[in-house]
Amino acid sequence: MKITKIILGSQSPRRREYIQYLGFPVVSVSSDVEETFPFDLPLENVPEYLAKLKADSLNLNLAEGELLLTCDTVVILDRELLGKPINEIDACNLLAKLSGRTHQVVSGVFMQSRNKAVSFSVATWVTFAKLEEEQIKKYVDCCKPLDKAGAYGIQEDIGFVGVEKIEGSYMNVIGLPLAQIKEKLQVFT
Repeated sequence: MKITKIILGSQSPRRREYIQYLGFPVVSVSSDVEETFPFDLPLENVPEYLAKLKADSLNLNLAEGELLLTCDTVVILDRELLGKPINEIDACNLLAKLSGRTHQVVSGVFMQSRNKAVSFSVATWVTFAKLEEEQIKKYVDCCKPLDKAGAYGIQEDIGFVGVEKIEGSYMNVIGLPLAQIKEKLQVFT
């Protein structure tokens, strides 16, 4: 099969921008699904489960050459899943938890054509420097990270000055493990 179009199950402008680097036309569709998962599911498996859930909710009849791609990213600290903050206070609290600590960012990806499907996860370890309360508040006020797991974007100022170390894929922390997606595209060609 020759891929002629990627259908991205996300309205994220960042994900759409980055997926275009693969060189295919991209169409974004909205996946409006409640992101719930079984309570006994290991935390590392949650993003892959949610990526598949998003794909299933779209219920698309894919044409020859079309590839559906969905993704979900979570932050895990001390066996606790840190999701998207519900408000600015929650965002500040999440960043205070991450301050001076190492956490795991896991992205789950689901890719599907008419007759094949592949899912996988990518994990990256991120270590934050000790963040000052004023630094956290300024970041939350300026960048409004309410749409980001763990309440931060590594590509924003908190990432520039707050991240001490990354072990793994930088793009995964942004929320789209592009190198691994590119590698898995070979399954569909």
